[in-house]
Amino acid sequence: MVMQQYLLTYTGVVFALYLHHIIRAIEVPLDPNIQNELPQPPTITKQSVKDYIVDPRDNIFIDCEAKGNPIPTFSWTRNGKFFNVAKDPKVSMQRRSGTLVIDFRGGGRPEDYEGEYQCSARNEYGTALSSKILLQVSRSPLWPKEHLDLVEIDEGSPLTLKCNPPPGLPPPVVFWMSSSMEPIHQDKRVSQGQNGDLYFSNVMLQDAQTDYSCNARFHFTHTIQQKNPYTLKIQTKNPHNETSFRNHTDMYSARGVMETTPSFMYPYGTSSNQIVLRGVDLLLECIASGVPAPDIMWHKKGGELPTDKTKLENFNKALRITNVSEEDSGEYFCLASNKMGSIRHTISVRVKAAPYWLDEPQNLILAPAEDGRLVCRANGNPKPTIQWLVNGEPIESAPPNPSREVAGDTIVFRDTQIGSSAVYQCNASNEHGYLLANAFVSVLDVPPRILAPRNQLIKVIQYNRTRLDCPFFGSPIPTLRWFKNGQGSALDGENYQRHENGSLEINMARKEDQGIYTCVATNILGKAENQVRLEIKDPTRIVRGPEDLIVKRGSLVRLDCRIKHDSTLKLTVTWLKDDTPLYIGNRMKKEDDGLIIYGVAEKDQGDYTCVASTELDKDSAKAFLTVLAVVSAPTNRMTALPKERPERPRDLELTDLAERSVRLTWIPGDDNNSPITDYVVQFEEDKFQPGLWHNHSRYPGSVNSAVLRLSPYVNYQFRVIAVNEVGSSLPSLPSERYHTIGASPEINPTGVQGAGTQKNNMEITWTPLNATQAYGPNLRYIVKWRQRESRESWSNETVRTTRHVVWNTPIYVPYEIKVQAENDFGRAPEPDVIIGYSGEDLPSVPRYFRIRQPNLETITLEWGHPEHPNGIITGYNLRYQAFNGTKTGRTLVETFSPNQTRFTLQRTDPISRYRFFLRARTQVGDGESIVEESPAPLNEATPTPAATSLPTTTVSLTSTTTIATTTTTAATTTTTVASTTTTTESAPTATIKQDFATNGSSIWNVKAFTNSNWANITWSHNFSAGTDFVVEYITSNNTVRSIPVKAQTPSSVQLADLTPGMTYQLWVFPKWSSPSENSYITFTTSSAYTKNHVDIATQGWFIGLMCAIALLVLILLIVCFIKRSRGGKYPVREKVEVLDHEDHKVDDPSFDYRSLESDEDNKEPPGSHTSLDGTIKQESDDSLVDYGEGGEGQFNEDGSFIGQYTVKKDKEETEGNESSEATSPVNAIYSLA
Repeated sequence: MVMQQYLLTYTGVVFALYLHHIIRAIEVPLDPNIQNELPQPPTITKQSVKDYIVDPRDNIFIDCEAKGNPIPTFSWTRNGKFFNVAKDPKVSMQRRSGTLVIDFRGGGRPEDYEGEYQCSARNEYGTALSSKILLQVSRSPLWPKEHLDLVEIDEGSPLTLKCNPPPGLPPPVVFWMSSSMEPIHQDKRVSQGQNGDLYFSNVMLQDAQTDYSCNARFHFTHTIQQKNPYTLKIQTKNPHNETSFRNHTDMYSARGVMETTPSFMYPYGTSSNQIVLRGVDLLLECIASGVPAPDIMWHKKGGELPTDKTKLENFNKALRITNVSEEDSGEYFCLASNKMGSIRHTISVRVKAAPYWLDEPQNLILAPAEDGRLVCRANGNPKPTIQWLVNGEPIESAPPNPSREVAGDTIVFRDTQIGSSAVYQCNASNEHGYLLANAFVSVLDVPPRILAPRNQLIKVIQYNRTRLDCPFFGSPIPTLRWFKNGQGSALDGENYQRHENGSLEINMARKEDQGIYTCVATNILGKAENQVRLEIKDPTRIVRGPEDLIVKRGSLVRLDCRIKHDSTLKLTVTWLKDDTPLYIGNRMKKEDDGLIIYGVAEKDQGDYTCVASTELDKDSAKAFLTVLAVVSAPTNRMTALPKERPERPRDLELTDLAERSVRLTWIPGDDNNSPITDYVVQFEEDKFQPGLWHNHSRYPGSVNSAVLRLSPYVNYQFRVIAVNEVGSSLPSLPSERYHTIGASPEINPTGVQGAGTQKNNMEITWTPLNATQAYGPNLRYIVKWRQRESRESWSNETVRTTRHVVWNTPIYVPYEIKVQAENDFGRAPEPDVIIGYSGEDLPSVPRYFRIRQPNLETITLEWGHPEHPNGIITGYNLRYQAFNGTKTGRTLVETFSPNQTRFTLQRTDPISRYRFFLRARTQVGDGESIVEESPAPLNEATPTPAATSLPTTTVSLTSTTTIATTTTTAATTTTTVASTTTTTESAPTATIKQDFATNGSSIWNVKAFTNSNWANITWSHNFSAGTDFVVEYITSNNTVRSIPVKAQTPSSVQLADLTPGMTYQLWVFPKWSSPSENSYITFTTSSAYTKNHVDIATQGWFIGLMCAIALLVLILLIVCFIKRSRGGKYPVREKVEVLDHEDHKVDDPSFDYRSLESDEDNKEPPGSHTSLDGTIKQESDDSLVDYGEGGEGQFNEDGSFIGQYTVKKDKEETEGNESSEATSPVNAIYSLA
């Protein structure tokens, strides 16, 4: 039991780790440089709404925008068919976008463009789809003309005035007014229903004082259409003046109107049903008649109404529930009551739901050999069905992907490889709607990259927590390790904490933690590293702060603020009064260790705060200053003065002049009732950019003097701008100029790059130094370069521009590059070495190109990278075409990534060969092609020469090669077909290929095997199982016959009762289709008593055998004649009989021995018998001719022989006495043949 529990626990942990591995995916950083470098399948970023209603007076814009790398191209379908934008002059597509623009400025009907549109965005990594956008044009139909009769009704009776507005798109807004455009007063007795009708619970005499007209307002056209008004005539029992009943306690009884119990005018009956979709508003309505007008109350059976989303409308006659969910299903009832009674109507509400997301598929980025999954979960009522598509096509018809497994609402990817990138679409649909989501799968192999700036400096206050960042990226996901001061072991644990994003957190920074930290990111493609220097600083502390003081008005006050801080950090001390910056006026003086206030006034009373701050931390101390007044304060307060921008500072003065610094002092201007918060110091130099002012530094509003850090060899001029909460002052008048002495540069140019613009050069560029970096006159740059890993000396050139071109370089060779700044005072420090490359060229051919054909369905291609790439290989281009003899198919093109060296071609025609042209590609272009041809198929045989003596069956094959050029209009697609017909004589089989469906279903390899009065027809196809076919043939005298063929394997049929020697045309096509005019074969039946085989008499081996037999017979006859001349008798017959008994295999029944012996003339040869007509017939049908290469023998596709023995028929009857002919050697030879 314990072991079972352990195994279950271990299995659960392993499964959880596996799911974590699948779920974890690579995230591409938002850095635009990386976004632009990495390949990315398309992603739809903007599209129009699904139900898109447009104004017919405006141009139509159908949005479709997408991002991807390369930039996607766009296409549209309309009503499921390709929409040719270029063919319609009114339709255009916005640049770098798929947005359709339909322009009606030149005329046209917007209604002609209504329909369902869908946008496709594609690049080489996949195709993304927009939702299907139903485009409809807004309509504002006129009210039908009608004559409304006078409405006569008794007072107190219920009344409904019908509106029936014209159906608009979208539906109009309905409201009731009089013909004089006065609104109809509505209350619980008179109100408008949701259908637009006007309901009177009971009619009163005053209702006839106006007429009633229904109005419809249309949204897009902003027009209002008015229906002919209703006029009421009220029949009353007491036609008295209205004013006589106004103060009566019971108006209805005073008029003689009988009070009645409520009755529902809408809805009818006691119960009804209503279906509402999840997420929309549910509106329930009950309108009742009665005298007096009834009140309406709403309840839910078995529960309370949801108070947070329930609202009563239309005088409680309507109940609105917003954002309906499944919990809102149930029975609701409205109760209509007055003093005469009450009635109830029950409404059964069922909540259905269009599909909504539970887990919407997200983009997935994987490394080669990594696993991942796409999840698409949706809910709805009824439960939606999930359909997966890949690149806009159903995944079932997509090419098989062994690394992909579809399991319902999840696609699992295992061991993905480069080239598997695609865009997957998930469609969740039910009867109420659908959802469409795009999610791409991108397989990347990227070496590690550190995304942080190089050689960062991090300063932290001692004992504070700090974090060293090292963001990184790579595919596969790199592993990151931290090292300190070059130590061999990685940092982890104790005071260090590593995060998955690459950051190293130090819980408490101590002095011993100071040093250089190195982060190293590593994956199988390489590694990258970066250094971060950590400095630990002492904290800033106020060792003696201000104390609370009570002073008399007019006295002198000193507030202490003694500070201890890190000497390497710049310290800033500011004072606050009542938590706002203190304005240091003429009565105040700020010193290094405190603040002095001269002549204290009542306004100086308050809280004073000393704030000591550095760039890393700050400290503060507060004290309260109390001022004792000698004279009582005035009782009247001055009114607040308006605030304005401060006046400009004045009297700028330069003091403490040094090589790299100067003190600037100024007198503040009036703050105009708003304290000055900041001072901005600007400078201008007259060498590089004269007249252009630059911001130098910024100081608090309490400062009027600052030490400015300066650069060498700059002719400075300064000005100051004051800032308060209202705005900035005008700049002060410029100070006098101060020219610093020169020095050698301290930094070198940045952004150094080396890249070829032509195959024999390398252009070196950099970012120049600015005016404050030049440090001296005659700034120039020393450019050095040499080939990498070579021992040659550095080449150099001194230039004053920002670029230098090196010529006559080898093709795509790495160079070490250095660019050093120099002026008349000297050179900058030795620059870092940058690696650049010379220009690229066209690559050489691939190192090898192998073609294997493991079976008749596939061809496998393998190739090696070029021996001389001459640059970065960006991919491979493969062009190939099928050929069969002199016939060639159209050229197809495949593009491969630079790492792909293998390709499997699925053959569509098993009898054709293929010719392949492969070339590598760099940024310059495509290199030379290497050409190979696929091996001959296994069933490809050498044609046999036609027989000369026997009549043959002629089979004419008409093969049509189709080149389709498709021209698409808004509603139709026209295909132009050019046909090339090739006729092959004396071929026992015929092969064509006919395409019958857009999914690639076709018929090919149609064969005819003929005799004199029948023919066997066979064919190959890739239609689904159960497809029935029709075989239709026509004779040369235009007689048409059709034979239906039930689905079977293999597909074949026999045509009987054919006419010998007749030529036929034959078509094979599915039962649901029709024959194509050019897709037929022709065959000719043989004449009577002939066989379709090759004459054996023309074969070389047979001629040689006959010559040998003739020679032997000639020798035998000579010996016979010699013996007869001697008077002897040669016992030929006895000799033959003896041989016949010894070996039956030598028996040749066609040899006639009666020609040799005269006394045997009337005897039949052995092995023969005489027919009734006297014809000699052989017992054996075998002959050399019958076993020859002709005849009706046939070869199947794997080359095996499928033959039949044929009966040889003698064309000449054998005579009864042939002894005279038998003596001739020639006749003897023919008798043997």
